[in-house]
Amino acid sequence: TIMPLTAFCLSIGLRLPAEIAAGVILVGCCPGGTASNVMTFLAKGNTALSVAVTTISTLLAPIVTPALIMLFAKEWLPVSFGSLFVSIMQAVLLPIVLGVIVKLFFKKQVGQAVHALPLVSVIGIVAIVSSVVSVNREHLLQSGLLIVSVVILHNGIGYLLGFLTAKLFKMDYASQKAIAIEVGMQNSGLGAALATAHFSPLSAVPSAIFSIWHNLSGSVLATYWSKKKEKNSTEEEETAKIPFS
Repeated sequence: TIMPLTAFCLSIGLRLPAEIAAGVILVGCCPGGTASNVMTFLAKGNTALSVAVTTISTLLAPIVTPALIMLFAKEWLPVSFGSLFVSIMQAVLLPIVLGVIVKLFFKKQVGQAVHALPLVSVIGIVAIVSSVVSVNREHLLQSGLLIVSVVILHNGIGYLLGFLTAKLFKMDYASQKAIAIEVGMQNSGLGAALATAHFSPLSAVPSAIFSIWHNLSGSVLATYWSKKKEKNSTEEEETAKIPFS
């Protein structure tokens, strides 16, 4: 609920145009992206928790994402629960099921191809972002700064509230990092695809920019936490070497 609520408040508070508001809310309603698992690992956070949260939010996405979009975005644009449900099933759950089946029956071939899949994934995301940006060149010249500012705020608030929520529930520090990253980073590729299919090309722009920005901010955050962990470990080792009198 953190990211959808934050998106809704930003849309109201900044009086965003309808298509941009719908796009910001849409990316906020998407499940967590797999990039959050990588960033949590690099940040030396609770990677198992991050993977579990991503998995559960992804499996719930066909129901939860359309419901949240209907709740928060209907004020700006008409929303069809059924159409969104079908699209998310096709874009998220169907590939997972097919992937499990392929790995089950073609284990050897999958083992040989698995090293190339991250590159395929990156190319796919770049293609989606590029197509969204190229279609909306004129709109970006007019509203680009506004959208970038909203995306940065949305992402940053997500990290902060995710971390504070985990702290409120007295989770350990590694889990606090995992939840912060998991909340702040979204499956923005899915958001761009849904916006293009069901709303308008302009509504896909927040997801496209979010896709670029959250990887940059996530990398910076992961690097900071990783170095902090290493510094604390070094200080503990040095303290342990000091003889007690």
